[in-house]
Amino acid sequence: MPYPLPGAFFLTDPQRTPDPVSVVNTLPNGTGVIYRHFGSTDRKETAKALRAATYRKGIALLIANDPDLAIATKADGVHWPEARAQLARKWQGRFLIQTQSAHSRRAIAAAVCDAILFSTVFPSNSASAGASMGPVRFRRLVMRTEKTVYALGGVNAETAARVSGFAGLAAIEGFICT
Repeated sequence: MPYPLPGAFFLTDPQRTPDPVSVVNTLPNGTGVIYRHFGSTDRKETAKALRAATYRKGIALLIANDPDLAIATKADGVHWPEARAQLARKWQGRFLIQTQSAHSRRAIAAAVCDAILFSTVFPSNSASAGASMGPVRFRRLVMRTEKTVYALGGVNAETAARVSGFAGLAAIEGFICT
């Protein structure tokens, strides 16, 4: 991945990763964290704890959909949902990294951020995941753009090698040690 982008992102999820700080402590070097708080009441405290943990590990922290919280916690950037990605323009130059979600070829073409997390590549346990496209169709999609793209959706130890040669990796459960 081009500097300053990590090779992979761990995305938090209040339901599936209730203690994201403990997961951060197990992440390999070169992994970034995207904190998705979904309006949780303890988001400020959790963001501060994540910032401390990611700082100790020397890895990037992005706050999802909340540039004010990103500034308050000295996060490295913001991750935007597809529907709000155009807001990234307003914040350009304020953060080291901005990423966004995308779920279609059109969303990739309209992307304004440093990198795109594209979903759904493999079958996923996420309630919001759509039908998976598979690695062959995903590769074609990535090869048609000059933008930096991460695979999201069903990325884990078994599937990562099928896309890692041409895209970054992004996962929730794929980073959880059981």
